[in-house]
Amino acid sequence: MVGGTVMSGSKDEILNRVRNALQDVPDDESTEADIDRKYRKESDMSAGDLLKLFAENVGDYRATVKVVKITELQNAIRESCEDEKVRKLVIPPGLEASWIKWDDGEIEFIQDSPEPLSHAALDESDAVLTGCFIAAAQTGTIVLNGGPGQGRRALTLLPDLHICIVKSEQISGIVPEIFSALDSQIKELGPPITLISGPSATSDIELSRVEGVHGPRRLHVIIVDQT
Repeated sequence: MVGGTVMSGSKDEILNRVRNALQDVPDDESTEADIDRKYRKESDMSAGDLLKLFAENVGDYRATVKVVKITELQNAIRESCEDEKVRKLVIPPGLEASWIKWDDGEIEFIQDSPEPLSHAALDESDAVLTGCFIAAAQTGTIVLNGGPGQGRRALTLLPDLHICIVKSEQISGIVPEIFSALDSQIKELGPPITLISGPSATSDIELSRVEGVHGPRRLHVIIVDQT
């Protein structure tokens, strides 16, 4: 095929250029470019300021944001379910039981354990409720690492609504703090990492926004103020 030949030829040309560029480099000399790593790695913001900044930035992504005390959390989750008319709520393994300690007969809690739910069952559900691993106030980004209360990646990709609980103690200031926290997780455990910045959205060349293409169309973030 002509297309295949052109692609193969281009690849060979690129690889040859790389080989030619490296041929005069001694074996004991590193070819990695020097990188200036003097950038700021830690935030000096107070816990209260981190919470406020995170809430503002998450809201800018068109997520629904609530800030509550721990005693108000259960009601906040119920309100999100009522507002979005949730009848089937997916629950990942390890989720804190106190978050959903109610039974009014209106919501069916669908457990993703001991047997994982099928993709069809997830698609037919109304929402998923999870915690998170860490979050960044600087960008309003939530990070899931598949730990207890977060579940496998499919849980937060297929349901149309994701209700995510973020504790104020989990909010870091800047992005380098996130990657520092994830360093050992990735190297030792190797779990898939999901970074969430608002509901799933994309746009075409005319900048027409479409939500829900690669994940949940709606995102509710409930921040538990522990300050």
